[in-house]
Amino acid sequence: MGGTVGAGGYSTPPRPLGVGILAVLIGIFGVLWIVGGVILLATGAAFAYFDQGSLLGLAGLTGVIAGAIVLVVGLIILGIALGLWHQRMWALILALLVLFVVVISDGIAHAFGLGFFLGLILLVYLIAVHNHFR
Repeated sequence: MGGTVGAGGYSTPPRPLGVGILAVLIGIFGVLWIVGGVILLATGAAFAYFDQGSLLGLAGLTGVIAGAIVLVVGLIILGIALGLWHQRMWALILALLVLFVVVISDGIAHAFGLGFFLGLILLVYLIAVHNHFR
């Protein structure tokens, strides 16, 4: 199975199965963040609109701000998933940075628990397949 010819006329190596699976899982995670952000945004907007000037209205405004933040983070996560799917180097670098932070923080916070080892395996795997990215 050969690679595909990209828009620049150069050939890309075939996508490793693990990268494809990881991209799909990250994409699902991003979609869930987007749905959560939309729900939080809509709920906050409803509270802010119907309970203006009260404590619930203030909570609604906070919900709108939080929902917007969650929505933007979800879009970024979805963008990283699409970048990994298309084997873009910028997506690989972002994924490696996030995994590095996860491994370090989980190693410190949970004394090398399951999240640490899963993150470490994913980190090593993505480094091993880095030559498939452009």
